Amino acid sequence: MNGGWHQVLLHTSGIVAWIVIIFGLIQTFVYLLQLVIAAYALSRRPPVARSSLLWHRYGDIAPPISLIVPAYNEQMNIVESVHSMLALEYPAYEVIVVNDGSKDETLQRLIDAFELVSFRRSFEETIKHEPIRGIYASPRSDRLFVVDKFNGGKADAQNAGINVCRAPIFCVIDGDSILEPDALLRAVQPFIEDPERVIAVGGTIRIANNSTIEGGRVKTVRLPTRVLPLFQVAEYLRAFLMARLAWSQVNTLMLVSGAFGVFRRREAVAVGGFTKGSMGEDLDFVIKLHRYMLDKKKEYRIEFIPEPVCWTEAPETLAVLARQRSRWQRGALEVFFRYRSMLFNPRYGRVGFLGFGHMLIVDVLGPIMEVFGYILMPLFWLMGVLSTEHLLAYTALVFVYGVFVSVASLILEELELKRFPRPRDLAILTLAAVAENFGYRQINNFWRIKGYWQYLRADNSWGEMTRTGFSKQG
Repeated sequence: MNGGWHQVLLHTSGIVAWIVIIFGLIQTFVYLLQLVIAAYALSRRPPVARSSLLWHRYGDIAPPISLIVPAYNEQMNIVESVHSMLALEYPAYEVIVVNDGSKDETLQRLIDAFELVSFRRSFEETIKHEPIRGIYASPRSDRLFVVDKFNGGKADAQNAGINVCRAPIFCVIDGDSILEPDALLRAVQPFIEDPERVIAVGGTIRIANNSTIEGGRVKTVRLPTRVLPLFQVAEYLRAFLMARLAWSQVNTLMLVSGAFGVFRRREAVAVGGFTKGSMGEDLDFVIKLHRYMLDKKKEYRIEFIPEPVCWTEAPETLAVLARQRSRWQRGALEVFFRYRSMLFNPRYGRVGFLGFGHMLIVDVLGPIMEVFGYILMPLFWLMGVLSTEHLLAYTALVFVYGVFVSVASLILEELELKRFPRPRDLAILTLAAVAENFGYRQINNFWRIKGYWQYLRADNSWGEMTRTGFSKQG
């Protein structure tokens, strides 16, 4: 009897081992496909134009844009961020900072820095949100408006901004972020070149830790000196330049980052704005746009372009980073299951098959299968279920391939954006791209499992995101 149970255990363990290995091969294929498509997309792109040429080409025809900046407890960075937005190279735009009931001095620092005074501005409440307590304007700039409202969360603050704004296109940007001067002019290009179909555009998010920030601009780009932000630089390169460029190429981009995204207001209002209370409001919003346009059988494009860059501060401690990654995982699961009827639904074409299929593999099954692999594969080898050759093959799949993708993403970045001119920086970043696969990637998956558990428990806590502040960097 014991021998029979032992055989059943061995047989079951063998099946599980092969499931983990096959799933790893599927993930490998998906990432390789993304890398190939991204490289192809970059090879077809024209050379990056200088800012002066862009102004000459688009300055007279660029549509008005409203920058919507949701801010909650952003006293460390909000003034520098607003300075950067008021210094943008763009002909017609306004900046609407939405103070979402901050408990710190976010509002007061804005009032002091920009001499804000109460202002009456009429608007129609087409999207529901928490009540507005007041609107402020600055006598120093006719572009700046500050909306003070009761706390309702990031999505709620963005909806208030959509109601208050008056431009046909709006850009959402985090209150702890800084745009490069020509970022808006670059981000608006798809809207100008294809005004009927383009409804959303995403740009690149970069890590500003240790870079020199003066007057709301990144004066000197430096790599972070701490290990965690350095790993995140390599991670962001892989996420933005490879994955999002690839999915944009086949019009299946599922995420335009809430830190920097440009949208057409008409469609945003039509889908009811951002979903209040959503942990992944940016992912949720883009999927709503996909669903609305496909349901209406309208031609459309949601694009990612790598040149417009938004700089943000990355977490520098394990505790803060763990909260962020767990929250991202909760958001991805929440959105996937909210719109699960779109998965493999022929009505939604490539979005239903490719987009949601990718979410199923990477966001829903990925963390579980990878953590299973870390724990079970060595255990199966010790039990004699898995041969040494298969264990080594799986280990190579996890580590060698991870290194390849990270370094290849760095090469693509250097070919396209050239944001790290010093050879020393490239050497350090290459080492980080290799090292992140040995520990950092694994602990990230454990944080995502924690996010899974929080999702199952309906834990919607946000957690404090501690900032050091741009003004202290450099």
